[in-house]
Amino acid sequence: MEQRGLTIQRREGTGKSVAKRLRRSGRVPGILYGGPAAMPITADPRDVLRLIHGHEGSTRLLTLTFDGSTESRMAIIRDMQFDPVSEALVHVDLQEVAMDRPITVSVAVHPVGEPAGVRDQLGILNLVMHELTVSCLPSLIPERIDADVSALMIGDVLTVSQLTVPAGVRLLNDPNQAVATVSPPRAEEVPVAAAAAVTAPAEPEVLTERKPKEPPVEETGKEGGKRERDKEREKEKK
Repeated sequence: MEQRGLTIQRREGTGKSVAKRLRRSGRVPGILYGGPAAMPITADPRDVLRLIHGHEGSTRLLTLTFDGSTESRMAIIRDMQFDPVSEALVHVDLQEVAMDRPITVSVAVHPVGEPAGVRDQLGILNLVMHELTVSCLPSLIPERIDADVSALMIGDVLTVSQLTVPAGVRLLNDPNQAVATVSPPRAEEVPVAAAAAVTAPAEPEVLTERKPKEPPVEETGKEGGKRERDKEREKEKK
C-alpha cells in the first residue's frame, strides 16, 4: 500500500469549547491512540479528506509528522465523525501501529468484470458486501480486494471463500457470506390507473327515481295567522 503523510499538532486542552474554537480556526480535533497514553491532537481537515478521497472503505497507512519536529510515527485512520447537517469533518481518531505486528482493518470490495447474467440475461448485479475485514501487517494493507463477478449468472452467488487475496492477508469474514449476486430483471410495472381500468368491471348506471311532488305545506305559525286575518278584513270591506 502507498504510504501518505499527515502533519499533526499536539493539542492543549480538551472539551467542547476547545473543540469548537479549533474548528472555527480551520482545524479539526482528534486523538492519537497506541502510545503510552492517548494524545490529543489537531490536523487540517482538508489534508485528512485528501488522504481518503478515492479510497472510501479502505484503511490508509499514514506517516504522521509533528509540526515543527522531525519526529514521525506510523498510523492509520481508525474513525472519523462528520456533522450530520453540514457533513463537515468534526473529529478524527488515529491509531499508531507497529510495522512488525498484524492489525485488523477494513478494505473495500471492488467488482471486476461484467457478469454473464447481466450481459446475456439482462440481470442486475447486487454487491452485498462493500468492504471486508482483514488481518495483516500494516505494510501489506491492500488498496482494495477484487471480486471477479464475470462468471455469475442469474441466481449465482459469489462468497467470501471464492475471493483471492494478496499473500500475507487473511480474511476474517465468514467464508460462506455472500459478496455479490445477480438477480432477475425487474418486471415492468403497469400504471395503477390503467390496471384498474382493465381489471375492474364497469358498474351499471343507476337511474335515480323521480320523487313525487309533495303537497303544498299549509302556512302555520305567526306569519300564516296574519295572512288569514288580512283576508277576512278584505272580505268585510267588500
